[in-house]
Amino acid sequence: MKALIYNKNSNPKIALKEISKPELLLDNDAIIKVNLSSICTSDLHIIEGFVPKAKNNIVLGHEFVGTVEKLGKNVKNFKIGDRVSVNCETFCNECFFCKKGYINNCTNGGWLLGCSINGCQAQYVRVPYANNTLTKINDNISDKNALFVGDILSSGYFGAKMCEIEKNDTIAIIGSGPVGMCAMISAKILGAKEIIAIDINQHRLDIAKNQNLADFYLNPNDCNIEDEIKKITKYGIDKVIEAAGAKDTFELAWKIARPNGIVGIVAMYEENQILPLPKMYGKNLTFKTGGVDAIYCRELMDLISKNKINTDFLITHSFKFENIIEAYEFFKSNKDKCLKVAIEY
Repeated sequence: MKALIYNKNSNPKIALKEISKPELLLDNDAIIKVNLSSICTSDLHIIEGFVPKAKNNIVLGHEFVGTVEKLGKNVKNFKIGDRVSVNCETFCNECFFCKKGYINNCTNGGWLLGCSINGCQAQYVRVPYANNTLTKINDNISDKNALFVGDILSSGYFGAKMCEIEKNDTIAIIGSGPVGMCAMISAKILGAKEIIAIDINQHRLDIAKNQNLADFYLNPNDCNIEDEIKKITKYGIDKVIEAAGAKDTFELAWKIARPNGIVGIVAMYEENQILPLPKMYGKNLTFKTGGVDAIYCRELMDLISKNKINTDFLITHSFKFENIIEAYEFFKSNKDKCLKVAIEY
């Protein structure tokens, strides 16, 4: 079969190669025929050397939907032919962290696919702990509808959940990229009163506005964010979701949060961030961070089925699998206009 291989010692670092089709290794494995996948920014982080745990010569990719091809004898929740969304986190559901819902920290799993074991940018992929890691796609949901359930939609929902959103909360989401937009969708579902979208990319703010994802759309290039926040809310933002991971966005997050507010960080930073405790003293802020604990996939799938969530608009470009190298180059170089790329198999 064909697969996209990452090799840190080659130039370029990715290549489409012929490799052996995966086989079941353990009784809780499943072999999934990939139907549709996407490229994640964290894939680019691997290629650029920012993910130390990423292994060399692996198949990239962890965001996809597919069809069950083979099942290990202990996989009881699915059958051959089921269409499934695959969680970006592989988890055993039995360890200390899994039992608390912290599947990102699973002692037997975590982010494996496309990082430390072969991922989805191939025609077939082996998925460990299939009973937990797979989510069956409802019959009225297309592959496209379900593509982001296991990763960016879960990330946005996780960011909103960690902020403990209450009925009258004003929520600010820094970053109007795919995860940020998923956080806006999720914050609204969870009961936020007002949502403020913040981004320096006006094109992305316009997309969020066209989709009616927020109530206010602020561009730091056009206004002073802190001044604008004071016009919207007297005391500051109740809950802030930081989904940008840019140079100054962490600082902005804690500055606009009101005293006793929550700052939820789902962004992946490439540099250390400063926590200026003397300046924060008295604000009594709570900071929460993640890796996504993607434990709400079934819930999200059902919300899509009920037409309460639609993320199809995030797919701005599509490529055939044989053109996946071109897709990676496009995704990396066209961040201003490209939200998410769909890879068709």
